[in-house]
Amino acid sequence: MRHSNPKHAPTSFESYLAESAEALSVALDERDSYTHVHCDRVSTLAVQLGMDCGLTQTELDLLHISARFHDIGKIGIPDHVLLKPGALNTEEWAMMKMHPVKGERLFRQTLHPQADNVADIIRHHHECFNGSGYPDNLAGSDIPFASRILLIADGYDAMSTSRPYHHGRSHHDIMDIMSAEEGIKTDPDLMKRFIRLIEHSPARAS
Repeated sequence: MRHSNPKHAPTSFESYLAESAEALSVALDERDSYTHVHCDRVSTLAVQLGMDCGLTQTELDLLHISARFHDIGKIGIPDHVLLKPGALNTEEWAMMKMHPVKGERLFRQTLHPQADNVADIIRHHHECFNGSGYPDNLAGSDIPFASRILLIADGYDAMSTSRPYHHGRSHHDIMDIMSAEEGIKTDPDLMKRFIRLIEHSPARAS
């Protein structure tokens, strides 16, 4: 009778737990394919910035999964808001701003071994460095470091791609906007790194 090797059991089980979260990724792709692809691009750019910051492999893995699922809460946003081909009104914008909270709740219920840590990063990826962000108005170092990275990567990719309500901006236009937000919306130290990094990144807009 063949016995399984107990040394391999934890690895296989952890792999199963991690893969169980992938159902959310499939659901997001079915719901809004743009957001699904956007999350993958943000993940690539966020990990590049994380590597430049000297994060450990464990921290990079956590950043990667958080970036891939940072907009998963948009599954819970009504179609007339999420897919609206125009600017959102005040009421619609309030609904849209709930997606980090919905994303936190969704991911926290998965079997992923880092579910709680990922959920916290997702919740705070729209917090601004000066405390004017959402949902909790966190500021400075109170914002998880990975969330501060995501804010930058997310903002750059969102501005570089075309949507029904806006045209994709050029790299120089994006950097003008982001430079003006340094220390207000974004972590100034991270922005300095990002400014250097993006010039040589495959993710750089034209």
